[in-house]
Amino acid sequence: MTRVRHGLIVLLAVAVLASALGAVYTKHRSRQLFVELETLKAQRDDLNIEWGQLMLEQATWATPTRVELIARQRLGMTAPPADAIVIVTP
Repeated sequence: MTRVRHGLIVLLAVAVLASALGAVYTKHRSRQLFVELETLKAQRDDLNIEWGQLMLEQATWATPTRVELIARQRLGMTAPPADAIVIVTP
């Protein structure tokens, strides 16, 4: 009987130790994931700022005045004279 009791005590001690190690591992993993989450949130915020800046830059580059200026300077395009414009109606 004492041998069985001794074995049971050892088994319970191992179970308690395994449970404690599991709790420590879980807490450690939780902290790792939290740090990763915060890093990803900061990266997301940085990317949102960059996206906003790129959208503003795109709007600046695509203004009709700028497009017309480049068409005139680089491509030598000009507006047709008024008598050459034909309006087509459906």
